[in-house]
Amino acid sequence: MSLSLLIGCLWVVAAAITGMMPMKYQYPPGLTLLIAAPLVLIFIGIQHGFWITAVGTLAFISMFRHPLRYLTKKALGLPTAPSLTDPEVNEA
Repeated sequence: MSLSLLIGCLWVVAAAITGMMPMKYQYPPGLTLLIAAPLVLIFIGIQHGFWITAVGTLAFISMFRHPLRYLTKKALGLPTAPSLTDPEVNEA
């Protein structure tokens, strides 16, 4: 296994462990993982090409969909607080 894929696998394990932590402890490691992900994906892309990087990017977006949605809304100036009509708020 190449070094880039090994680092990618370790990133996934770290993200899974972070996801199991209580919410108040998730922020520092989660932010670190969010910042490190593009660097890991670029490294994977250099060694393995576009298609493997595309699969990794889709996996990253799937794992970090809520923080990415929040940051996108924040960047576009849209309201970030969940509304009562939001289907994800009413799931429970």
